[in-house]
Amino acid sequence: MANSCKSKEEIANGAIKRALKALRKRHLNEEGAHAAALSRPIVSQDSEWKEKAESLELELQQCYKAQSRISEQLVVEIAESRTLKALVQEKETAITDLQKELTEVRDECLQLKKDLEDKIKALELVLSENTELKTQLEQMAIRAKNAETENKTLVDRMMLEKMKDAEQLNEANQLYDDMIKQLKASGLEKLARQHIDGIVRRSEEGTDVFLESNIPSTCKYRLQAHEGGCASILFQYNSNKLITGGQDRTVKVWDADSGSLISKLYGCLGSVLDLTITNDNRSVIAASSSNNLYAWDLNSGRVHHTLTGHTDKVCTVDVSKVSSRHVISAAYDRTIKVWDLHKGYCINTIIFHSNCNALCFSMDGQTIFSGHVDGNLRLWDIKTGKLLSEVAAHSLAVTSITLSRNGNVVLTSGRDNLHNLFDVRSLEVTATLKATGNRVASNWSRSCISPDDNNVAAGSSDGSLCVWSASKGDILGTLKEHTSSILSCAWSGLGRPLASADKNGVVCIWA
Repeated sequence: MANSCKSKEEIANGAIKRALKALRKRHLNEEGAHAAALSRPIVSQDSEWKEKAESLELELQQCYKAQSRISEQLVVEIAESRTLKALVQEKETAITDLQKELTEVRDECLQLKKDLEDKIKALELVLSENTELKTQLEQMAIRAKNAETENKTLVDRMMLEKMKDAEQLNEANQLYDDMIKQLKASGLEKLARQHIDGIVRRSEEGTDVFLESNIPSTCKYRLQAHEGGCASILFQYNSNKLITGGQDRTVKVWDADSGSLISKLYGCLGSVLDLTITNDNRSVIAASSSNNLYAWDLNSGRVHHTLTGHTDKVCTVDVSKVSSRHVISAAYDRTIKVWDLHKGYCINTIIFHSNCNALCFSMDGQTIFSGHVDGNLRLWDIKTGKLLSEVAAHSLAVTSITLSRNGNVVLTSGRDNLHNLFDVRSLEVTATLKATGNRVASNWSRSCISPDDNNVAAGSSDGSLCVWSASKGDILGTLKEHTSSILSCAWSGLGRPLASADKNGVVCIWA
């Protein structure tokens, strides 16, 4: 670009020089002609000079115009050359900057290349470590698999030993049950002769003892048993020891004759919603809102089993009346579970669409009675888990199921504020008990039958306890001492006393 501008300037200067040279040459020629003309006559010379002067003036004007155009063109060319020169300088500056940037990029590229080489070396190191770790993992997996196989073998051996122990224990229990049956059979004749003042006493062979039930009228003891409410109470077999469970997560044993606390059982992680006791009075089992069941040894006061498997609160529990081995429970996960108390795990699960609020064993331990939220009473085979029969017991939820001592009648209570007595064989209602103002307090309000099967007791939401005649359906008495809803009541197997518990945790013992 610089060379081009330079050549244009040179061409312009040459053109100007040539024009001036031509003018001088012409001027010299005119001077020669002028001298020749002087020799002519003056008149003729004057006209020629005039014409030449005009011609020269015209040429001079044209030269001035040409010079003006050339000057203008020269100015334009000079301005363009300056502009081009500035542009060239800018381009040279840009080229310098680009060269500098190119140098920096090259340096950066070299650095990146070096970093890439370092990364590749690090990656190769990581890959080698990963390969080594993978090898170690495979070795550990092989060891874990071997350990799992060995563990499974040990578990199988342990289960086999437990099964052998269980079979031996079953044989011992069977021998024990056979001996008890023989002892009871041998004592029947003696028991038949011991009806004195309506009392049947325990013989030396261990036969059940019970008194003819009397109708209580006064509160003998008022116990502040639990904080936050007491949902379940029961008496030990052939004893006046009362067992209570409450929302304070404790189970307590009381002397109903003196009203004194005997012992406390700890270990439950939720509210106690229901209680049952084995027929040998050795273990008490609690249904809890913690989704578990807890079994205590009454002699030591320690939890010897925690039965897990339900996924919602366990609201009811019962133990077989034939042996102390089988336990049944129901929870708000729509399941009824059968447990082996000796082994401590579930042996059968019954799933049903309606939640079960209450259940109990039949006398022979082969059938389960269950009361459900849909108001139906259902019978299940404990071995197969099949539904044997069902009947509409109440228009609303069933809250309680109690089997009579002779096993022929089952008492149900419902949120419709009715208490029905069913014949176990036909599942027909033999009596319906109700009272004005007697309202069932909750879905787990428990009613009870007296040990002589003559009377029924049930609490109410107004704090009153009603007693009916089971055969006539008449109200025999209304006991008032509680200031809050009664949740549970129980009759001692000896015929007296009667106990009741309310939402404030107060337990009343009636005589």
